[in-house]
Amino acid sequence: MEFNKLKLAIGVAMASFLAGCGSDSETVIPPEPDTSLKAFAPDGKLQATVRRTTYGVPHIQADNLESLAFGSGYVQAQDNLCILADGFVKANSQRSQFFGPHTFDFVAGVPAAEDNANIISDFGYKALKIRELAEAKLPEMTENSRAMISGFVQGYNQYLADVESGKESGVEPFCAGQAWVQPITEVDYLTYVFSITVLPGAANFLDLIFFANPGDGDEYLPRPAQSQQQVAAFSNKLDKGLQTAMANISTPEPNHRDLGSNGWGLGSDKTENGKGMVLGNPHFPHTGNLRFWQSHTTIPGHINMMGGSLVGMPGLVNIGFNENLGWTHTFSTAEHFVVYQLELTSGDRMQYLFDGAPKPIKSETVTVNVNVGGGQIVPFEKDIFFTDKGPILEAPPALAPFGWDDGQAFMIQDVNMANMDPLDHWLAMNRASNLEEFQQTFVDYDGLIFNNTMYADKEGNAFYIDDSAVPGLSEAAVVLLRTSPELRALREQAGFTVLAGNSSLFAFDGATPHELIPQLLRSDFVQNSNDSFWSTNLNEPLEYFSPMYGEERGQLSMRTRMGLKMMEDAAGSDGKFSFDELSAMLTNNRAYLPELVLTDLLVQCDAQGSEPVVVADGLSKDLSAACAALSSWNGKQNNDSVGGALIREFAHLFNEETMLTVPFDPEQAATTPNTLATDGSALKALAQATLNLEKAGFDVDAPLGTVQFVERSLPNGLPSGQKLPWPGTHHVEGGFNVFSTRLSGDDTLMPQHTYPGITDVVSDKELASGLTAEGYPIRYGSSWMFVVSFTDDGPKANGILTYSQTNNILRPEFADQTALYSSGTGLRPLLYTEDEITSGLVSTLELSKQK
Repeated sequence: MEFNKLKLAIGVAMASFLAGCGSDSETVIPPEPDTSLKAFAPDGKLQATVRRTTYGVPHIQADNLESLAFGSGYVQAQDNLCILADGFVKANSQRSQFFGPHTFDFVAGVPAAEDNANIISDFGYKALKIRELAEAKLPEMTENSRAMISGFVQGYNQYLADVESGKESGVEPFCAGQAWVQPITEVDYLTYVFSITVLPGAANFLDLIFFANPGDGDEYLPRPAQSQQQVAAFSNKLDKGLQTAMANISTPEPNHRDLGSNGWGLGSDKTENGKGMVLGNPHFPHTGNLRFWQSHTTIPGHINMMGGSLVGMPGLVNIGFNENLGWTHTFSTAEHFVVYQLELTSGDRMQYLFDGAPKPIKSETVTVNVNVGGGQIVPFEKDIFFTDKGPILEAPPALAPFGWDDGQAFMIQDVNMANMDPLDHWLAMNRASNLEEFQQTFVDYDGLIFNNTMYADKEGNAFYIDDSAVPGLSEAAVVLLRTSPELRALREQAGFTVLAGNSSLFAFDGATPHELIPQLLRSDFVQNSNDSFWSTNLNEPLEYFSPMYGEERGQLSMRTRMGLKMMEDAAGSDGKFSFDELSAMLTNNRAYLPELVLTDLLVQCDAQGSEPVVVADGLSKDLSAACAALSSWNGKQNNDSVGGALIREFAHLFNEETMLTVPFDPEQAATTPNTLATDGSALKALAQATLNLEKAGFDVDAPLGTVQFVERSLPNGLPSGQKLPWPGTHHVEGGFNVFSTRLSGDDTLMPQHTYPGITDVVSDKELASGLTAEGYPIRYGSSWMFVVSFTDDGPKANGILTYSQTNNILRPEFADQTALYSSGTGLRPLLYTEDEITSGLVSTLELSKQK
């Protein structure tokens, strides 16, 4: 859409709404500090006891937050040192310094293709100023946050010191003894936290920030900070590669719907004992810095929390339970940033108009150290362009309406930039003992960066909230987003919200106020499988919220429909869940698509007989064997499921819009669309799926476990040679326990082997299913899985961490839970009580340090 049309749409609406376009942001009064919980260690003496039980789970106990984080930092370094060290290097813009400007091929020992990935990342994070913000904001953090940061840093550094002294052995081979593994400071750690807070927003635009060039020339290119003849050739080669990359930049893809999570909170009306239950099933990368890590943290009288956390959390649990309540998270459909289309002043590309007045686009020079080879480190500098709200973006000219010309430019403003609340928010959730205290955490803090929350407690309450930080736009702007066809079309085209930056109508200064966010309290259930807040409970749809939170009355994914169907029919004749019934939900491996269409598809198979189905010119297939395989499918995607891989390939070719004849009806959202078309399109998709599977070398009746597998990488990036069969579904099948072959989300430099993909017999494009000649190599999906039931005797819980507790191949917990999951035996008991911990005790570590 042209900029002038966007201005016109805004102008029409401003006449009606301008009077009410003031800020809706509320002034949040910080909670009174709790003096009964000690933040810092008395007299500077850090002390923590770490008891590891089966599967390497650490139970960390301390008397204050600093000591608790100290113990957590130490044992996390034992388990995942390389992931942590890589994260600190990336956030602090040091990748080019240690690894050169390009992604490094650790198997070959040379840079990979000249992708410029490291130098773009380094300058990108410098442009976001997260290091500067960490330096400025650290003294302003609450006492509790500063204590946890201090403790984690000291625990991490103590582990490195113990490795150097020989007290600790068995260091993760990939990074053992490497120069990039160094002690960290509190600023280093907070910089890392701030790098995580922008993951759902500005961090996806690093290349567009890097290539921003208001002069429309090559001023985006880095240059040696000092003229050095010896690096001239290196600099010229770097410039050439970047100019090639510049021509191919594009906007980031929206989050794939097959990459997400499932979460249930069950209330008293849905459980046999009348108390609450929680089902947590985050789908996350199986490698990299978004791995989960299980722990049990205790400060007597204050915290007794078990669950999973992303690597790097300082003694806090992100998803889990305490004695009284539990919760889980899913990735929200909400947006956490706005891209603004700026109106440049006439004849000056370094000024833009805001409410009719000119405002400057500023230029700042930042520096990154680059390893140019031969052991030489050279500082390179580059100009970054900013408004006072965020960095300027280079818009890909090939994607209308984007394009930098003499009249327009773009910038991004991220509501999570330097978000100071995450540690305090999760701490308050960890400490909550009832619904009121838990709900209050969302009033006091905005620390849940991109999450929905599903909660239940021992009183039988079920609660949902999407308090992910969302730009707090004015009421007028929200109405326009809801009603303007132009703005809706622009968002659909871009994949994210683009607003005019020439008017305060669309400006924001903070997150959406608490009273305007989607939330729901029920006594039956709340649930989410990455569809919007609207479908949390279809008995009480949530409506009339900002479109920035997601779509209302929209078609549900088959995964959401599968979850709702399981909720409806899997709890027995009484319609209420027992603990065992809920535990079975996570690994039952049902899939909605075949449940919806398989009966009708087999009828069409019978009618087709052995007559070949034409797939394309000169390409046809007799479906007799494929239909026989489908008729033998056991209704689950387990290791022994005959025809499971064929269902996978069919699902990736299935089109709900054209192959189902009853359309979506928001009044029947859980069951529509439905009814398989009889026009032959489904048989054609099945024939194409059959040919694709056979092209990869698999029979149509191959059990899923002979096709789907996990093979971990060795520290050098080569395959381990140990393949484990892997039960589980895919999002497009309408599966609930979802896995994927994607490497998406692993932003570390740690090497991971790959397999050559198979191309489609019709399009000759690589199969979207990720099928290779080896099968489906699983890289992503169900990770920290757990269920908890609150009983008269306290919480009872089962769970599993599918990829195991540690990334360190030298530790016994490297693949123990991976093998357990592969066996298909389901979840394991979680050891929470003192008696359970004692019975499962493997080792005890007493940690102490005088500051």
